[in-house]
Amino acid sequence: MKHTVSLKENKIFRRLYAKGKSAVAPTMVLYCRKNGRKESRLGLTTGTKLGHAVVRNRVRRRLREIYRLHEGQLLPGYDIVVVARVRAVHSRYAELERDFLRLAKKLQLLSQTKGELPREKKP
Repeated sequence: MKHTVSLKENKIFRRLYAKGKSAVAPTMVLYCRKNGRKESRLGLTTGTKLGHAVVRNRVRRRLREIYRLHEGQLLPGYDIVVVARVRAVHSRYAELERDFLRLAKKLQLLSQTKGELPREKKP
């Protein structure tokens, strides 16, 4: 991951839950907050409700890969925590990816690139 480090400290997770912005989808909850650094920090949370360790690790790997593939579209300098919900276990990869991008857009984490200019309506 280019401009991202792992988020591991419990106090940072708690601060994000309390003071960060959040957005909700059926498969995940996304929390974010500016961190005042040049790089972003990513934390992934999978509770025991999701299943055994094998299941939780699979969900975590999928979410980390989604983040890695779309990291270039995200603005640097944010703490981001993704909390997986039970529905993420049975969801397809494409659904997880769509939910992640929708939540990132809702929280204004996506950067505007030249290819993503709004389209004009044809008369």
